[in-house]
Amino acid sequence: MAMKQLHPGARWAFRLRAFGTVLFLMIIIASWLAPLMLLGPSMLLIAILLILVIGVALIEIYARLAYKFWGYEFTKTELRLERGIIWKRYSNIPYERVQNVDITRGIIARICGFSTVNIQTAGYSAPAGNHGGALSEGHIPAVPMAEAEKIREFVLGNISKRGRRQGL
Repeated sequence: MAMKQLHPGARWAFRLRAFGTVLFLMIIIASWLAPLMLLGPSMLLIAILLILVIGVALIEIYARLAYKFWGYEFTKTELRLERGIIWKRYSNIPYERVQNVDITRGIIARICGFSTVNIQTAGYSAPAGNHGGALSEGHIPAVPMAEAEKIREFVLGNISKRGRRQGL
């Protein structure tokens, strides 16, 4: 089975995620350009426009690469996740460790038509994610809404089968 890609709307989520970092870098670079004011306001304006163009280009490059290199696959025994542009991260989550499956849809997700699936596992302790919230081990940031429901049913079905086999 091949890795599935995220919903195309994920690019907007990745753009927004990158915006804060790039904005911070642009402000730092712009502060270094203050001496250009001595050469005239037109030089400073050209430098600021150039910084804006570079910033938008960096955001777009990040969004496209993050989308391209994010994949997930459900096998018979586990969920496999692959993500990362420069530093790749691979995760295998056995179904027997799954405790719960949550589906969330923020404002951008509702506008773009996707859902975020969080598959929570036993014993996983995650660093804080965006906005101070902890990400689950099985965090899939953007899947089509109908597929998110299928994922939940599939994973919870595997949990209930496991419970019956163990006599619970």
